[in-house]
Amino acid sequence: MASRSPTSKPVNLFAGLMVVGLAVAGIWVWNHLPFDTQDYITDEIVPMLMTGTGGGLATWLLIRSIRRRRHRLRQRDALIAQFQQERSPQKRLELAFELVELNRYELKGLEPVAESMAQLFLATLKTALGDKQHRIRGMAASYLGVLQYRAAIPSLIAALEDEHAHVRACAALALGRMRASEAKHKLQEKMKEDWDQTVRSRAREAVERIPG
Repeated sequence: MASRSPTSKPVNLFAGLMVVGLAVAGIWVWNHLPFDTQDYITDEIVPMLMTGTGGGLATWLLIRSIRRRRHRLRQRDALIAQFQQERSPQKRLELAFELVELNRYELKGLEPVAESMAQLFLATLKTALGDKQHRIRGMAASYLGVLQYRAAIPSLIAALEDEHAHVRACAALALGRMRASEAKHKLQEKMKEDWDQTVRSRAREAVERIPG
C-alpha cells in the first residue's frame, strides 16, 4: 500500500488556510465597499456573471453531447461492419443484441443490417428453447419489435403462450411497438387472464398502442 507523502498534510493545511483567508478578505472588502458599488455589483455584475456561466455551461453540455453522439455512431458503424463480416451464428447474435442496445432501441441507423438481424432474432425465438434460454428468447422477441419485423408477428403471437412470463411480456411489448392489429384479440386475452402482472401490463400497453 502506498504511503502518503509527508508533505501532503502541510500543503493541504496551507491550502485550507488560503481559502479561509480569501473568504475573510472578500467579506471585509465587500463590507467596506460603498453602497452604490454593492448595488451595482449585485444588480449588474452578478447577473452578467451568472448569464455567462450559464451560457458557458450550456455550450459545454452541447459540445459534450455532440461528441458522445459522434462516438456512439462510430461505434455503431464499426459493429455493423463486424456483424456483416462475422460468420459465427452465436457471435452474430451477440453483435446484433449489442447493436440494438447501442442504438438506443431504435431502428434508424440499423437499416443496412436490420433484415439479417431480424431473421437471426426470429430464429433465436423459435430455437432457443429450455428453461435457461428464456432471457435470450425474451430479448429476441423484444428486439424484433424494435426492428419492426412484421414477418415475425405470427411467431410473436405464439410467444404470448410461452411458459416463461418474461418471454410473454417481451412478445407483448414487441407487438405493441409494431401496432400489430392482428394480435389485438390475443393481447386483450392476456391483459385480462395472464397470471403474471407484468405480462398483463405489457399486453395492456400494447393494446393501447394499436389503432382502432
